[in-house]
Amino acid sequence: MTVPTEPVPGAPALRIRDLRKTYDNGVEALKGVSLDVSEGDFYALLGPNGAGKSTLIGIVSSLVNKSAGEVSVFGIDLSTQRDAAMRQLGLVPQELNFNLFEKPLDILVNYAGFYGVPRAEALVRAEAELRRAHLWEKARVMSRTLSGGMKRRLMIARAMMTRPKLLILDEPSAGVDIEIRRGMWTALREINAAGTTIILTTHYLEEAESLCRNLAIIDRGVIVEHGPMRALLAKLDVEGFLFDIDGELPATLPAIEGATLVATDGHTLDLDMPRAMDLNRVFAAFDAAGIRVRSMRTKSNRLEELFVRLTGEGARKDKAA
Repeated sequence: MTVPTEPVPGAPALRIRDLRKTYDNGVEALKGVSLDVSEGDFYALLGPNGAGKSTLIGIVSSLVNKSAGEVSVFGIDLSTQRDAAMRQLGLVPQELNFNLFEKPLDILVNYAGFYGVPRAEALVRAEAELRRAHLWEKARVMSRTLSGGMKRRLMIARAMMTRPKLLILDEPSAGVDIEIRRGMWTALREINAAGTTIILTTHYLEEAESLCRNLAIIDRGVIVEHGPMRALLAKLDVEGFLFDIDGELPATLPAIEGATLVATDGHTLDLDMPRAMDLNRVFAAFDAAGIRVRSMRTKSNRLEELFVRLTGEGARKDKAA
């Protein structure tokens, strides 16, 4: 039987079966993880600290040895054809791991050279990637002078120098402000739209909801939920709103059947209601009670609600039971 050394048409970008990892100190970081990431997908891998995300990413990127299980990248087995599998993959780690006393242009060109890209081609790619990352004007300054957000974008640009079919991003926007983060989102959408499969780990759940089409949630070494983002969010049957009230609240709040309404202060109401409930019922009750709404907003990120439900203390007690 011929072992593939090139991407297999129709194979998943990443296929993991019964992946296990037990460290020398006895910690069982992965307990039989299985998942598929389709080619072209933008996939979120979420989980609390210590859930096993970093171990899983480490095994897929060949930085950590597995204890058992199978991993393939576009049909290329990671165990038997490591170099061929790694040629399909680019990794952006959490830590900054480039020479701060090198210039961005040199960092990208030298990185490509390690992978056999001719210098002339590397220079062309470097300009394209630095422009996409909005760093071309910084191409010849010392990297240590770049802002935190620029350094993160430089890491992504470097990973793209080998033209990976699968890009893994481990907390790429950690420590950067929301404006820079959203600029990074635009670049990642462009990379994905051009055909690169992306796997993202992040603690910013609104980032995952905004960017990703599918996700898996891992907790204590086990995948506790996975599937399309929209389908998983649709499982949430409760919706929350905050209402800013014009004027003083009445002494007694209206009772709304099926919903929970509390005052968080003298001018704000907190409402939990079934997703299927007509919001007009709420406004009718407010009107009858003389409550005038100045503005309203959703109370929490929907993905955060799902995440907490699946990985929080309540979920862990249910599993233990």
